[in-house]
Formats: sequence, structure tokens, C-alpha cells
Amino acid sequence: MIELFVDGASAGNPGKSGIGIFFKGEGHHVKISEKIAPTDNHTAEFQALLRGLEEVSKRSNEMVWVRSDSQVVVDAVEKAFIKNINYKPYLAKILAITKTFDFFFIKWIPSEENRAADALAKAAIHKKD
Repeated sequence: MIELFVDGASAGNPGKSGIGIFFKGEGHHVKISEKIAPTDNHTAEFQALLRGLEEVSKRSNEMVWVRSDSQVVVDAVEKAFIKNINYKPYLAKILAITKTFDFFFIKWIPSEENRAADALAKAAIHKKD
């Protein structure tokens, strides 16, 4: 099983943004901190999950347990639906990847339980271009 923690951060709405990805399990221990184009926080959260799933799918297609502190993202994935048209392309890609795993779970967690991904996302905001 791979445990994937994701977070997106934005300094403004829109503003400088970054994503943080941390996953472990099946012999993997990966941390990713990437600057992304300026955007809003929800978009950064969707991008973090998408990027995290892409990385995990390169390494395993068995069991993936995602944790995110974004209620919007978790609800969208659980319901396979989101009203906001700006997030629909992200959700479609996310759902397509989740179908490639034997087992996929996603759970909302409070921010204090997502510190590793949060720190990576915030650090990415301050990276030079």
C-alpha cells in the first residue's frame, strides 16, 4: 500500500502557488515540492492530487490511500462530481488515474495531520523560477 499526502498552497487569489506531495510505502519514500503557475488555492489542491497520483501510478497500481486537507477535492473525488467548471478537467484526469489502481481510497484530514505535504507546498511558493 502507498500512502499519498497532497497539499496545494497559494499566496493570493490568484497568487504564487505550489504543490507538495509526500508518499511512502512499497519501498518508496518520495517528497516533491513544485512551483506551479499562479492560481487559487482550490486549483492548487487539485493539481497537487493529480501530480501525486501521476507519480504514484509510475511506481504501483495496487493499493493507494490518499489523504488531503482539502474538503473540496476529497468531496469531488468521492462523488465523482464537481459543479465548478474550472475544476472539471482536473477531476476527470484524477478519476481516470484512480481507476488504474486495484484499490483506491481518499480521506479528508485536518491540516495538522498533513504537515509534510503542507511544508512542501509552501516551500514551493518561494522557489525561484
